[in-house]
Amino acid sequence: MGKKGAARPGTARQAAREVAQQAAQEATRQAAREGAPTGGAGGDSAPSPQRRAYHAPRRTKAAAQTREAILDAATRLFLDHGYASVTVAQIAREAGAAVPTVYASTGGKGAILTILIVDGLQSSASAEALAAVRATGVPREALAAAAHGTRLDNERHHRLVRVMVSAAHADEHAAAALVRANHAYREGLAAVTRRLVELDALRPGLTSARATDILWFYLGHHSWHELAVGQGWSWDVTEEWLAQQVTTALLADSESGLDPGSAPGG
Repeated sequence: MGKKGAARPGTARQAAREVAQQAAQEATRQAAREGAPTGGAGGDSAPSPQRRAYHAPRRTKAAAQTREAILDAATRLFLDHGYASVTVAQIAREAGAAVPTVYASTGGKGAILTILIVDGLQSSASAEALAAVRATGVPREALAAAAHGTRLDNERHHRLVRVMVSAAHADEHAAAALVRANHAYREGLAAVTRRLVELDALRPGLTSARATDILWFYLGHHSWHELAVGQGWSWDVTEEWLAQQVTTALLADSESGLDPGSAPGG
């Protein structure tokens, strides 16, 4: 996220729209690279984009279930084998679907990753967390709200983050998507910094830019993943510890309400 400019609750949704705008083009390019059916001459043709106008609830439900199975299968394979090594054919087998069904439902591998990212951004808890940050006049409560909101997002989506980081090493579109996701994440943290500045709560001499960097260090997805996933800490203990550390690092002693030498239990 940028460190200047007003943060908006819709930042994550805006980032999701930006990712989604590229999905259609990327799906076509990816399908061509992987030899997928595109509806043109040669090879199996994908289902025609022309659809009947009548409403079929059972068919709609079945299509949604198929899509979910494909996304779940892709996530498992990306985690187990790495994004670069997985093929659409493998995803189809894992999901119990035909290859043309995968392309018709979600698109190629790049499009699947885009869908996973967009879904993750749209289900972000950042808007609620930022509302809580703005609502309180107590600096340590603002940081507790920020820690809890980032905890919820990371607890829900830590598998997706692992996929994104892995894919970014092999795919330029995945790398760009990760940059956008991190940008949206940092924008939310910058909004927390601005609230602390409004409350005149930062440690003397600590700039807004440095404060946002510290928030990213403690509450960025890398810290949650390392402690809760890598080291096996519970999410509750991780939230408690990170909230205390970032509070001690950012707030003047009179505002933190914490003993700088204290340590959380667990």
